[in-house]
Amino acid sequence: MSYKEQILRIEKRYKEAGGKWPASSIEVATWAVGKKLYEMHPSAVIRQFAEQIAQVWRDEYMTDPQKRRVRVKHAARYSEHGETKWLWDDMRSATHHHMELSFQHKREQIVMDCHQLKLDVDSYNENFNKGRTIQMVFDFQLDLEELSLEANRPAAA
Repeated sequence: MSYKEQILRIEKRYKEAGGKWPASSIEVATWAVGKKLYEMHPSAVIRQFAEQIAQVWRDEYMTDPQKRRVRVKHAARYSEHGETKWLWDDMRSATHHHMELSFQHKREQIVMDCHQLKLDVDSYNENFNKGRTIQMVFDFQLDLEELSLEANRPAAA
């Protein structure tokens, strides 16, 4: 059984046991651990800690000389000996190649998120929507311009 299947089985058992639904992931995890339905393998502890490290790095920001709040650490995907690795670096000292890989990947993530959003909206509109059609605009130019204007406005006193 895959890890995903294990989680979905725990969700099913939680519901069958009368667990509150909708539920938070914390509620379901607390219930599953209490029922001894889930125990973390030592390698999972390392993966979880590694993800927490990555989250701290994702959340590290600085203000650049133009007063923009920018992320400091960036991950890029590399292949070494047939294995894919994500390596993190600080934009203040990273190579141009590292930053280019990182930015390209981030753009790909955004495109995939937009693609999934379009599939979800189209499916909802065609199969479940009982009201007016929900429209999505995927041209972000005006949004980006508006956010740039807001960022350049002096703070209100």
